[in-house]
Amino acid sequence: MRPRRLWLLVEDQRGYLFPWLAVFYAGGVGAFFSLPADPSGAIWAGVVFSAAGLGALGLTRWRGGLVPMALLFGLLGFLAAGHRTAAVAEPVLGFRYYGPVEGRIVGIDRSASDKLRLTLDRVVLADMPPHRTPARVRVSLHGDQRYLVAEPGRIVGLTGHLSPPQGPVEPGGFDFRRQAWFKKLGAVGYTRSPAVTLAPAEGGSALWLWRLRMTISAEIRAVLPGATGGVAAALTVGDRSGIPAEVLEDLRAANLAHLLAISGLHMGLLTGFVFACMRTGLALLPALSLRVDAKKIAAIVALGAGAVYLGLSGGNVATERAFIMVAVMLVAVLFDRRALTLRSVALAALLVLTLRPEALMGPGFQMSFAATTALVAVFGWLRAAGEGRRRLPRWARGTAALVISSAVAGAATAPIAAAHFNQVPHYGLLANLLSVPLMGAVVMPAAVLAAVLAPLGLHAAGLWIMDPPIRWILGVAERVAGLDGALSFVPAPPPAVLVVFALGALFAILWRDRSRILGVAPMVLALVLWSGADRPPVIVAASGGLVGVMTGDGRALSKPRGDGFAARSWLENDGDPSAQAEAAERPGFTGPPGAREFRLGRLRAVHLTGRGAGARVPGACAAADIVIYSGETDPPAGCRLIDRRLLRETGALALWPEGAGLRIVTAAEQAGRRVWNGAERSGRALALFGTARAAPGAGQAGQ
Repeated sequence: MRPRRLWLLVEDQRGYLFPWLAVFYAGGVGAFFSLPADPSGAIWAGVVFSAAGLGALGLTRWRGGLVPMALLFGLLGFLAAGHRTAAVAEPVLGFRYYGPVEGRIVGIDRSASDKLRLTLDRVVLADMPPHRTPARVRVSLHGDQRYLVAEPGRIVGLTGHLSPPQGPVEPGGFDFRRQAWFKKLGAVGYTRSPAVTLAPAEGGSALWLWRLRMTISAEIRAVLPGATGGVAAALTVGDRSGIPAEVLEDLRAANLAHLLAISGLHMGLLTGFVFACMRTGLALLPALSLRVDAKKIAAIVALGAGAVYLGLSGGNVATERAFIMVAVMLVAVLFDRRALTLRSVALAALLVLTLRPEALMGPGFQMSFAATTALVAVFGWLRAAGEGRRRLPRWARGTAALVISSAVAGAATAPIAAAHFNQVPHYGLLANLLSVPLMGAVVMPAAVLAAVLAPLGLHAAGLWIMDPPIRWILGVAERVAGLDGALSFVPAPPPAVLVVFALGALFAILWRDRSRILGVAPMVLALVLWSGADRPPVIVAASGGLVGVMTGDGRALSKPRGDGFAARSWLENDGDPSAQAEAAERPGFTGPPGAREFRLGRLRAVHLTGRGAGARVPGACAAADIVIYSGETDPPAGCRLIDRRLLRETGALALWPEGAGLRIVTAAEQAGRRVWNGAERSGRALALFGTARAAPGAGQAGQ
């Protein structure tokens, strides 16, 4: 296509290009997080000077100014991500620690094993200088903890096992270290000894709002015991600790778990209810409504209610994102602008990514903005197409809007949810149609009523109104989750799939002529790439204690217990809902426990674990091509041994047979040399495999 023709196409989009700036900004953020290594000083200098030059060029309003502005926003996103990464830098524990741990409680939640879990700041570790001590640690409480009162701000002491945040459980998998870096978590671990209180909660500290939240949560659960109270507390103050694990599973299987996350739905329902009540109330006072703009006053009050809800909910990323989007829409009302437009969504995305660029990499941001963008676009198209046409009867409009919004939001978020969680709920639309109306019409208004009556001590009335609809929602979740075929499971896609799919969808939504249909092509390409996803034939856990071998019946695991998180993640990424014990019974391994044998192409491999395994290493080296050992030892000459010493450098391994050789991909190689990964690994990789039986190539054994 000739440059002039391309320019004319871009010119036709004038007036609709602002949302694209958010796309380029997000692209810059994504580029930063996708780098294989941290940028050097020279690269940062180049980015800063380029951004300054492009900014000056874009402001000159010359004919090519749109392109410089697009590049500028990409560089600004890159800079925002780099600045945020440096701003949250705190020490990370560099070794396994066992000993006394002291700290102040700044977070209370539950672990995957449903144990109480504390996040501590003001951390003190034995013989650890302050400049090397992590700013925060997170500890799961096992054993008898009856004497601990977990209260915000309380100083506690315990004897704990701590270790640095762990990397991906397989190459290319979710990197918890990056998430921990941005939460300033420098160590995670557990204790089996009773934790004790060293000092009561500080009065008047910065944690007063959190203590208020926990007080409200306790009062809610006192009025509404059981799962109902746990859900009510989650909806009002973001405390999920009272929700049983089986209830959470039912909500996820029915695609109703989003009701627990205080996000756009809740913030929109609450602020919308407050807005409607204020505007209606002012309209009932003619003497006042004739002198003031009732709509703008209602918008200001609704904005204040949203800010209070943000504070009471804990102010996590999802709630911040929802508040920013609602605030943008309410401010648009104040300035007599249309509230729900793609421009407002783009502005909200820019604000969120500037405050927390790391949110781009998480499912919360992706699903929230995917749903909002799709809803705004679809209802905009329907509004334009419906002008001058016969409208639906008033009684049917709400039902039609609910069906359309649920279907559109479900379709927009389904690929993202499947990519991150490896499951597709098939009856989610049905469950949402049966639940969301009650959430908007009864639950959120009742929550507002409880808040209004709380100063009078009559909050129980509002909570009692919440009880029946919450029970209904939980019943719907249980029934839908129990239907045959309620869930299907899919393998994890290659990293590029979501990027290609999102770009295609954004082009189809944001472009303003018939050529937008071209956006379908990248979406189809992404699904084709996903369908051909190649899972590793063999995965070795970073601990060396677990091996997974792909078979015709699914992935077989080398043992039924131990390394449970890695086992669960491998199976989920395979699209396999089986439990670890079930996977351990599959054919794929031979030999007794502690000395499991398997085949990798033409190679024979042995996995040694348990007591006395080290003494069996020489014999295994003589009989097998590859030996995987869960401990550390010096192997005999010529032995290709994968032990814990090597795995500390490489992280988890993925193995592929290639002819008579072997291709090895390491988690460290895939994660890159980034500040949150330590970035100090030597890179000697797997030179010990450089034998004639290993196939040469980058990232392979034969180097």
